Amino acid sequence: MKSFSPSRFVLAASFALILAPSAAFAGLFDDDEARKAILDLRTRIEALSTRVDGKLDTKADKTSVLELSNQNEQLRAEIAKLRGQIEVLTNDLSNAQRRQQDFYVDLDNRIRKLEPKRVNIDGKEATVEIGEQRAYDAAIALFKNADYKNAVAAFGAFNVNYPQSIFAGAAQYWLGNSYYAQRDCKNTISTLQAMVRNFPDNPKTPDAMLNIAGCQLDLKDKSGSKKTLEALISQFPESEAAQAAKNRLPSVK
Repeated sequence: MKSFSPSRFVLAASFALILAPSAAFAGLFDDDEARKAILDLRTRIEALSTRVDGKLDTKADKTSVLELSNQNEQLRAEIAKLRGQIEVLTNDLSNAQRRQQDFYVDLDNRIRKLEPKRVNIDGKEATVEIGEQRAYDAAIALFKNADYKNAVAAFGAFNVNYPQSIFAGAAQYWLGNSYYAQRDCKNTISTLQAMVRNFPDNPKTPDAMLNIAGCQLDLKDKSGSKKTLEALISQFPESEAAQAAKNRLPSVK
């Protein structure tokens, strides 16, 4: 069923007004003429109605197009806004991934530093714990800084805590030298004699024997100093310490 638009109501009213005079004057026309006039009037009304509806439809179409255009602009604005948010989120994600990667790299490096490592000391390979390495390095640093008193404590603690360490022989040697630097000859002799006895193959053993002989001479023990120098020359004839012992030997006879 067609809806009754306002335009059609206006046209119907106009038709009624036009039709009323036609009825009043029906007597003036014969049936054929009256029928023709009515048909013509109806045709004119239909044509007018079509034109009015066309104008209203066109107006409605324009309104719809305008509304669609407005909606389209709103959608474009929303899309642009969403694109901006996506770019921000993508950038945040990229930064988060980079920070996470840096974190894992840093964590891996930290773990590697805490892991035992293989070292080669004086031609011998061994596994060294991180705490072991740090303790030895700290003691060496004290000696190099001429803090001999604390170096004695550090090397002594190292030998107690790491008796099987690959650094044990060297730690014993530097412990004796820490005493020697303080002119504590008694402790120097006992410490270095233990080093010579327990680590005869250590590269520092010839130097340890030379220092023992020097302390023995300082303590007026020429006989002991002579024996030590002769033992040094006999056991390590190719060492620099043996050459120095040969040069000293005539002075202790």
